[in-house]
Amino acid sequence: MHQFSFLPYLIQRTVSYSRATIVYLLHLTEIPMNELVTVHNSMQRDYSYRRTRRPGDTNDHPEFEPVYTPLQMLKMGVFEGRYLDPKSDEFPASWRPYQHNASNVVHNYFGVKSRSSLPEWRAKGWIHEDDPRGWFEWFCRFYMGRRHEDDSRQIARWKSFGARHSAQVRKHTPAFGNPDNPNVKRRTRQRQGLLQWSHDPFA
Repeated sequence: MHQFSFLPYLIQRTVSYSRATIVYLLHLTEIPMNELVTVHNSMQRDYSYRRTRRPGDTNDHPEFEPVYTPLQMLKMGVFEGRYLDPKSDEFPASWRPYQHNASNVVHNYFGVKSRSSLPEWRAKGWIHEDDPRGWFEWFCRFYMGRRHEDDSRQIARWKSFGARHSAQVRKHTPAFGNPDNPNVKRRTRQRQGLLQWSHDPFA
């Protein structure tokens, strides 16, 4: 079972008693299992889809085990702070503070740019028309409960990217999962890329 964080939809509360501690998982918001979402943003108009899974529930795809949730990625710093439309209400309001109107590499966790341009993505056939912003838009929608014909292809891309780049980082500049390891300052472009694909950048 995947260990996603369900916040902000779930909150963990610990109540102590003399003989036991009971941990409750309380639903803050019930997301319908068949919620219709209509998208209006700067790159997509009148596109609709349905969320048929709870946020963070990927048990139907056990081969897909991203390290971070979209919100965790946004908080850490990805895509120069400019990827999702900051004016769109498609995703939770808690994501908006980490969506900026202009790209700036200072917003990236490793302080370097690590992605090609959107026209290059299109030229290489990496973009599905339903997700015109690419991989991360697909991931956000998948995480929030959409299931789509492109899921298998995107999951295969995620696995391929992680296998290739994680192996190189571990071989040449291993950080052993420690963000404070001096090697984290090496291969920063590759590490930023791993983070942007929800793989461990501190490998």
